[in-house]
Amino acid sequence: MRRFYCLGANLLLLAWFFLNMTGLYFENSYLVTRSWKEDGIFFVLFVLALALFIWKEHIGKYVLMIWLTLWLITQLIFHEWYTVTGGGAGKIRYFEGSVKLIDSEMRYIPDLYHIVLHLLIFISLLLTVLYTKRKQAYK
Repeated sequence: MRRFYCLGANLLLLAWFFLNMTGLYFENSYLVTRSWKEDGIFFVLFVLALALFIWKEHIGKYVLMIWLTLWLITQLIFHEWYTVTGGGAGKIRYFEGSVKLIDSEMRYIPDLYHIVLHLLIFISLLLTVLYTKRKQAYK
């Protein structure tokens, strides 16, 4: 796994997550609301982990892997858990105006922004792990 792919996936994730800091609104709906208050710490920590990976790769790759793992677990607990276990009436109301692939009033199903976010976190984590394993194999 080349560093280019690992870094590219993480930069794409950073760009997508940046939408969460600014919000992206349409006429009658939104892709994501401005959520600096709720998710700002996640953004800052991701930027720091990514910067550490870029400038101090030896330790940064491990910090980035740990951060991506914790972030993915957090996202899955706060979004996918409701899809699997049911419930989440408050989440259904909270994300009412968001762009959705599947709209349901009975069960919370993550909106388009969060589906893409979860996939990008997973892909970034996978490529970071593969890159780290490859680097270890060449030592």
